[in-house]
Amino acid sequence: MSSSPTSQLLSLAIWLPILGAVAVLWLGSQRRVVMRWAALAVAIAGFVVTLPLFIGFDNHEVAMQFVEHAPWISRFNIFYHLGVDGISMPLILLNSFITVLVILAGWDVIEQKQAQYMGAFLIMSGLMNGIFSALDGVLFYVFFEASLIPMYLIIGVWGGPNRVYAALKFFLYTLLGSLLMLVALIWLFLESGGSFNILDWHQLPLGMPAQGLIFIAFLLSFAVKVPMWPVHTWLPDAHVEAPTGGSVVLAAIALKLGAYGFLRFSLPIVPDASHAMAPFMITLSLIAVIYIGFVALAQSDMKKLVAYSSISHMGFVTLGFFMFNTLGIEGALMQMISHGFVSGAMFLCIGVMYDRVHSRQIADYGGVVNSMPKFAAFFLLFSMANAGLPATSGFVGEFMVILGAVKFNFWVGFAAATTLIMGAAYTLWMYKRVAFGEIGNHHVAEMQDLNSREFLILGILAAAVLAMGIYPFPFTEVMHTSVENLLNHVAQTKL
Repeated sequence: MSSSPTSQLLSLAIWLPILGAVAVLWLGSQRRVVMRWAALAVAIAGFVVTLPLFIGFDNHEVAMQFVEHAPWISRFNIFYHLGVDGISMPLILLNSFITVLVILAGWDVIEQKQAQYMGAFLIMSGLMNGIFSALDGVLFYVFFEASLIPMYLIIGVWGGPNRVYAALKFFLYTLLGSLLMLVALIWLFLESGGSFNILDWHQLPLGMPAQGLIFIAFLLSFAVKVPMWPVHTWLPDAHVEAPTGGSVVLAAIALKLGAYGFLRFSLPIVPDASHAMAPFMITLSLIAVIYIGFVALAQSDMKKLVAYSSISHMGFVTLGFFMFNTLGIEGALMQMISHGFVSGAMFLCIGVMYDRVHSRQIADYGGVVNSMPKFAAFFLLFSMANAGLPATSGFVGEFMVILGAVKFNFWVGFAAATTLIMGAAYTLWMYKRVAFGEIGNHHVAEMQDLNSREFLILGILAAAVLAMGIYPFPFTEVMHTSVENLLNHVAQTKL
């Protein structure tokens, strides 16, 4: 786990977007056009510096890679300690990739405080990369909590009519949950003899009562972030009120933080409690998959429908984690990446229509394919991916999790497979009412098809969805060794 010549890449991935955001904020008071191009340049540079993580990654290495280790608060053994494995590295790439598209999406849509808007997303991107690469408990917690601030501002400043309520609800839910995580981190620090190293915590010989309490503390923090049923109620409000870019980052990246926490903390630190609580976690996940699918079916607001769809799809992720087999966990990770592409694309498509008609209500549309044929084609592809159509990225993760579930228990697999029916029902029914039929009203008749910027954004996401659906091997190959190592660790320490 020694440092290498390329070991500053993670620091670059974290601090380049954050420092770039400061430059963007300064330029915002000077020239708006220059500021926008600067924001895009910073976002692209932030993505480019993460590419060597993928190119130089050793798929067969068990230890953390691209490790950085430097003193921070020496008195309390707190270190600036970074590193990635096959679980965290793809999420850093996904985050940096989505940030570029979000900056492009807000190019001429955001009219007020545009520099602050783009700066908030760049800061958010750096903080998210910090979460995915932190190997020190305090460093992780600082990044985890700090990421709340830009998202709170994005919803509260640029959101809809009820933005303050939605932003406050989002902030309080996630803050209250993570306070319990802080208690667990301090307890682990004391139990380990004064170490905040997350990898040291993986080796702690903890008794079952202590494991159970720590699992619950982590669960309440990460379940809110995912969000799992029944602590999911903040998400539809946040999505509906957030601007398009906010919804994209919230769905594509922020929801992954809780799921990542289960793999980095809950499973390896308290494996016995994870096994003991698995039936409970699987039950909650199946409720999210099935019940929330029915809730999505009843929605009249497109954003709210896709928000509930996200909860259902993330239920698949937690389901995959707690079956303790390779197919389940790899499928869940594939679902996390795919959901980043597909849900981001769905929210961008809804944003394209909202920019023209200023309504998210399904009833205010109809016959969009007649006035926006290029847009309708993209929207259909993403809707199919959301429903899990084979050859799209949406199918790969769901299929792997269902296979893992059948291997675990046939009836769990059977229940999980109902999401393919529910996903098709609510997504395609929405698409039918919005896109097909006669032109619904004069607003739809006057809609202009995609401009070159919108076509570029949706085209890039369409390529990603199809590439991952047709050839998922590069993704599964990267994560396989890390997943096997995690499962071996959990199995060896099981009582």
